Amino acid sequence: MEKEKITGSEALLRTLIAEGVEYIFGYPGGQAIPLYDCLYDYEDKIKHILVRHEQGATHAAQGYARVSGKVGVALVTSGPGATNTITGIADAMMDSTPMVVIAGQVPSPLLGTDAFQEIDVIGITQPITKWAYQVRKPEEIAWAVSRAFYIASTGRPGPVVIDFAKDAQVGWVEYEYKKVDFICSYQPVPEISSASVAEAAGLINRAKKPFALIGQGVILGNAEKEVRELLEKADIPAGSTVLGLSALPSGHPLNKGMLGMHGNVGPNRKTNECDVLIAIGMRFDDRVTGDLKSYARQAKIIHFDIDLSEIGKNVPVDVPVLGDAKETVAAVTKLVEEARHTEWIQSFEPHEREENTKVIEKELAPADGPLKMGEVVRKVSEAVNDDAVLVTDVGQNQMMGVRYFRYKQTRSVVTSGGLGTMGYGLPAAIGAKVGAPRRTVCFFTGDGGLQMTIQELGTVMQENLAVKIIVLNNNFLGMVRQWQELFFRKRYSATEMKNPDFVGIGRAYGIPGKAASTREELDEAIREMIAADGPYLLVANVEESGMVYPMVPAGGAITDILMGDETKKED
Repeated sequence: MEKEKITGSEALLRTLIAEGVEYIFGYPGGQAIPLYDCLYDYEDKIKHILVRHEQGATHAAQGYARVSGKVGVALVTSGPGATNTITGIADAMMDSTPMVVIAGQVPSPLLGTDAFQEIDVIGITQPITKWAYQVRKPEEIAWAVSRAFYIASTGRPGPVVIDFAKDAQVGWVEYEYKKVDFICSYQPVPEISSASVAEAAGLINRAKKPFALIGQGVILGNAEKEVRELLEKADIPAGSTVLGLSALPSGHPLNKGMLGMHGNVGPNRKTNECDVLIAIGMRFDDRVTGDLKSYARQAKIIHFDIDLSEIGKNVPVDVPVLGDAKETVAAVTKLVEEARHTEWIQSFEPHEREENTKVIEKELAPADGPLKMGEVVRKVSEAVNDDAVLVTDVGQNQMMGVRYFRYKQTRSVVTSGGLGTMGYGLPAAIGAKVGAPRRTVCFFTGDGGLQMTIQELGTVMQENLAVKIIVLNNNFLGMVRQWQELFFRKRYSATEMKNPDFVGIGRAYGIPGKAASTREELDEAIREMIAADGPYLLVANVEESGMVYPMVPAGGAITDILMGDETKKED
């Protein structure tokens, strides 16, 4: 039977539908017009979200992927359209976010001629993707797109780029979709070693002071249930990386808080006291480990990971357990004996009390004075019953957000981890709301990060997305100012900001809002924000000199923790 002939653009759309795509975040342009023209006929099957900048398309695709567990899709044109996606692609690579970016390209006969809006997309993106491929013939489309989704979503997830020449978009092809689910040179999930599983279980069974580190790999692998069963059976306290937060509910008795530079005191100090350290789906980032020479030297280390390249990359590992965490953790749990480590778990309590007295109480319940960042975050969290999606930008707002927001269910934290991308938050919040329409999305940002992608308020307006935007406005690039105060003799170079009327800008986009400088104004504005059916912009004018504590200075030992009561370090 003769196969149906369709254009390359239609072949792309049909393949996207076959791969389960429901939403595309994008921005049209000359070399992508055939794709958009075809999309016009598929509006009932794929919803296109028009962003205001191509970087916004990638971050929105990331936010969508992070809350939904699906592959995010961005569609842009060639030249500057493609280069504007680079930051988002790099961010997705660092944070293992499944994303497919489709970029229009000049017709293949013009490749290499420096044609208008031609750029070497493959050469630029290969170092920051799992796979980058240029489609020059319509016959390649079904195969390349399905392969892209397979690579992006399997193993350790990540971004894939397809560079789509214009003549392939308009050419005709006998279309046949074939799902790609195997690539001979690509093994997304390593085989599980029964010897490693047994060795890991043996170490855990002999441990007197076990401690688990929960990373985003637990969430990416849908292994939250399996990890909780391991922790509860063996009575193992746990700390989380920033991206691993929400894998365990905030209120779980074995959840001891966040690890790292601005993490909780107990988890950081106990890392250097435990006898067995169990890392699950995390990569021992420098923000978690601090000085590697003093990191967990006393502990036997078990590392669960799907990516062989992470084993021993930063920290020597005694027992690597390669494979899908959902399977490997369950396999170890079967061999683990029930245990109680009451005294060890209770030993976290003095550190919790110290942090509570020196830091948390001052941040959440100040006697008077200006609003504190932490109290704003906690009040919003309480207003949504600790059951919303937290999205942050990068900086002090990010650290305060992840420290003081609380979570009841998984996939509740969307933030830029490895790359630390200012401007990430607003488009990511858009994607998060599209990906989880029935969940409340609370987006915390600083006055600096918001202005990097503030144009995406237009996307919020056009789609009427009920994103709750909270600006922690301190008129500074707060995190840089904090470092300048602590380590550069208070020389505040290029960090003070003169800001616009954010509430007025929101109203210009049809988004209601209020500014709050007092606690009474804040409480009223939060009530109004939560009651609003659509988007809302709350500007909390917080103290300009606010600091995020605890803090481990860069390059310091994970136990060298500043609590805010020390003599300020001079450069």
